[in-house]
Amino acid sequence: MDPKAAIRNYQFAERAKSELIICSQLTIALAGFPGQERPGGKRMLVLLLEAVRSELEFAWRGTESQEFRKAINLLSESISIVESDNYGGASLKISESISAVTTAAQAAWQVLGEHGLV
Repeated sequence: MDPKAAIRNYQFAERAKSELIICSQLTIALAGFPGQERPGGKRMLVLLLEAVRSELEFAWRGTESQEFRKAINLLSESISIVESDNYGGASLKISESISAVTTAAQAAWQVLGEHGLV
């Protein structure tokens, strides 16, 4: 990976990581919603997860990093799990997705460091 690609990968990964952390926190919070509030909260959470998945797809198309592809697949799984009301399981899949984008960020950071850019 050249420095230009590393910068692009790092930017995408850091943005995705922040978004995924928010998704994870909201998924955990949804489990504590009162029964009558949960359906609306679930719909909003699924919309957010789908928006973040779109961002990950944009990152994957822009970088072709397999870690972004892995994160997309994991996030798709988490959406299905949320839809089946298993918020703990969905949070675990989102955590795996966070790990995938963190790996992409680490690889980019290493390249940037090797070129004296960080």
